[in-house]
Amino acid sequence: MTENTDSILNALPRRLKEARKAQGLSLDATANLSGVSRSMVSQIERGESSPTIATLWNLTRALNVDFAGLMAQGERGDRIDVLQAAEVPTIENMGKGCRIAILSPPEEAGGHEVYDISFQTGGSLSSQPHARGAVEQLTVLEGRIRIMSGTADSILSMGDTARYAADVPHEITAVDGAARVFLIVKSS
Repeated sequence: MTENTDSILNALPRRLKEARKAQGLSLDATANLSGVSRSMVSQIERGESSPTIATLWNLTRALNVDFAGLMAQGERGDRIDVLQAAEVPTIENMGKGCRIAILSPPEEAGGHEVYDISFQTGGSLSSQPHARGAVEQLTVLEGRIRIMSGTADSILSMGDTARYAADVPHEITAVDGAARVFLIVKSS
């Protein structure tokens, strides 16, 4: 793991607890909303257990934050916040053969999220429905990809952009080799 990944994993328990408290939720309420047991939520918050991607997904949905929303938030002001390439938080073990770089600022979590996703040959990212009315806009930067949203299905090539419903099961898959996309998730 990289130093950046280690710092994310070390901060995760505290950030989850902060997100839960910010929503005014007890451990029991969080368990009921997320489907994750109360004891597991408690263990994760104490740093005694590392959540699976599915568990983390359920918790972030219940707490109305996303992966980027678990990152540190600084005070706002007249300045330019720069995220150096080496500091971009990434997720490597979500999906099959894909690497997700989180480009959106933490304060945009749940509203307007931005990702740079690289796929290996045959790589894919399947997603369960997001919040009602959520839409994704995807631009292919390299290669070709297949998008499935509900029953809709489309193949895109480099330079193509697609907008599709994200409040239904959806999937992005690399076609004919490696691919890279720029993805914006907009919740209503």
